[in-house]
Amino acid sequence: MKILAIEASSEQGSVALLVDGAILSRRIDGAANHSESVLRDIAALLSEAGLTAGQLDAVAFGAGPGAFTGLRLACGVAQGLALGAGLGVATVGSLDALALQASAPRVFVATDARMGEVYHAAYVRDEDGTPRPVSAPRCDAPENIELLEGHWTAIGSAFAVWPDALRHRLAMFIDDCRDDLVARADEVAVLGARMALSSRLLPPEQAAPLYVRDKVALTTAERLARGGRA
Repeated sequence: MKILAIEASSEQGSVALLVDGAILSRRIDGAANHSESVLRDIAALLSEAGLTAGQLDAVAFGAGPGAFTGLRLACGVAQGLALGAGLGVATVGSLDALALQASAPRVFVATDARMGEVYHAAYVRDEDGTPRPVSAPRCDAPENIELLEGHWTAIGSAFAVWPDALRHRLAMFIDDCRDDLVARADEVAVLGARMALSSRLLPPEQAAPLYVRDKVALTTAERLARGGRA
């Protein structure tokens, strides 16, 4: 299985190439604003592996939720490559990819969504190690998030941004917390390969980001109400 993946849901974007179980990857800082960097690094990965886009089995991208500009970039690049090479697209949830980095049986993922909110979802691991969501991705104020009873491994940037509202308040349910992890193209490629094997690819024109939150700007009054600045 040969899968090219793009992940740009955060400022620490990356691209990866999965070839028969081995992964080549490159980190792209500020990927959300530099489409030329993404295309350059994709070309470099394909060259390093001695492949052309037409030899891939699919293109995968981190569909979000996350930075709107980054999601649109990843989706657009994936669509363009897939259309040109006649491939299907795997739309991989960025929270799913983040959950795959934890080896724990129960994982709670929460990333900073800005505007005083957090993207979050809870997962349990299937027998093959795939994180299966037990709650759909949502966007909520951190103080409104509740965990199902039991013990969880917590990962994601929201625990660093909102330590009191999340990490400390939910401490009785959290066995371990990794607030330094971000979604990576490596895991997007792995999950994309599993989607390809189970015939869950989309035609390029049907691929779309998962925004979760449609409103991207607050009024002055809303910002002040959330403790922000006018």
